[in-house]
Amino acid sequence: MADMFLEKFCSLVPKYLEDQWNEADGLNSEELSEGLAQSKVSIPFVLEEFFRALGNNEDFMEAYHYFFDPEELEIEDGYLLFLEDEEEKFVWGFKASQLDVPDPIVYRRNNAKGTWTSEEGTFSEFTLDMFTWVFDELAAELED
Repeated sequence: MADMFLEKFCSLVPKYLEDQWNEADGLNSEELSEGLAQSKVSIPFVLEEFFRALGNNEDFMEAYHYFFDPEELEIEDGYLLFLEDEEEKFVWGFKASQLDVPDPIVYRRNNAKGTWTSEEGTFSEFTLDMFTWVFDELAAELED
């Protein structure tokens, strides 16, 4: 499958960090394959491209929320978990039945209640919106 999302994710580095994207920002194919072999899960194409673009960049992997590294990915409650907030109140994932969809819908679990709700957007939409919010928050904090 041709790169569908890679360029969008790579473009976040110059957009928010005012630096050029380079290969060290992402995971190479071998690193990604090794991590996925440890976690024993398959991932949607969009998450693969996200890791290839930004999987080594802490500014994105740990920006208010924590993206799980490939070896930390797991399926729980019928969802592939990929992201958690810093207070561990919420976790985000994809329905395990939708992992073959290139850019699946994201769901959020309230950890206290154990309930899942749709974010009503795909991973690419959700992630790009989340980084806009995160970096706008950081910019506002720096202005104060």
